[in-house]
Amino acid sequence: MTSMADGREQPVIRVAQVAPNIFPTPPLYHGGTERIVHDLSVALQNTGVEVTLFAPSDSATHLPRVGDYPSLAALEAREGRVAPGVPAALEALQMEALARRLDAFDIVHCHGEFAHAAILGARRCRSLTTIHWRVDERDRALFFAGFPDLPVAAISAAQEAGIPSANRAGLVHHGIARDRYALRPDPEGHLAFVGRMTDQKRPDVAIRVARTAGLPIRLAGTVDVGNPGYFDHAVRPLLGDDAVYVGPVDDAAKGRLLGDARALLFPIDWPEPFGLVMIEAMACGTPVIAWNRGSVPEIVEDGVTGFVVSSEAEAVAAIGRLHTIDRAGVRRRFETRFTAERMAADYLSIYRRLLAR
Repeated sequence: MTSMADGREQPVIRVAQVAPNIFPTPPLYHGGTERIVHDLSVALQNTGVEVTLFAPSDSATHLPRVGDYPSLAALEAREGRVAPGVPAALEALQMEALARRLDAFDIVHCHGEFAHAAILGARRCRSLTTIHWRVDERDRALFFAGFPDLPVAAISAAQEAGIPSANRAGLVHHGIARDRYALRPDPEGHLAFVGRMTDQKRPDVAIRVARTAGLPIRLAGTVDVGNPGYFDHAVRPLLGDDAVYVGPVDDAAKGRLLGDARALLFPIDWPEPFGLVMIEAMACGTPVIAWNRGSVPEIVEDGVTGFVVSSEAEAVAAIGRLHTIDRAGVRRRFETRFTAERMAADYLSIYRRLLAR
């Protein structure tokens, strides 16, 4: 039992958090979805929720975990290229483990793709799905049409606009552990880019903007496995002493890179449903200069935590205004809006609404 503010007791909520099988949960390098799932699970556990994490066997976590099979990343690290059907096989194995245990949970919260909706069956009304990708393409249209009774939580208002009203269960912006990154009030002279090396994220644009502004830039992130040629033909030729690619970074290295940067450049060229690195930068007190697409105007408070721009020229001009941003104020806005505790409280409210139906 857990205590309510008025002294009454209410039953502990038993929640299954079902993570994807691409990376371990939490991830070492890339894997924003897995990071969010773990931070949410820990924050929920800290509120008294009974959490069980469904995640790959190479996940390093203190949470109760179900999963006998490794992540796709672990298999590829061990075996090299694997058969294209391996991700589907891993999902089927995970769904079998979930199906055997459905009665053990009050709420099943899924962060994967599609198969869970069929597995849940009559339990869909006591489930929640968070989609960590865009929802405006044909696959999602088919999915929503076939499962109008599946409650779906949006991660931004921009994403929610593409979710049918029948499926909408609420809006919860991402949050991260409050103490993962710390305020760095005195940055160095460089700018930063952190993200997949892909044409959706446009690291080439970040390099051009930094050069035009006369500032060095450090870039971190994985080369996109779905578009590996992009790095070689669009990014590598632009690298130099003033534009250094450092590769994938773990949390500690990311904190140093972002915290020491004058600003994070976020020149996305797609309708980003959230953009986790923006709030990671804010946690360091680092302003964000982001293109006005997708969720950006919801996350970045123009003139307060950074600048929302629409072109390379506007981004260069924004760099010239960075002195007007209070880095301690950026950190305070992160603590108000984007902690894992706030995210967990928002999701817990949705769970309770679903259970009260």
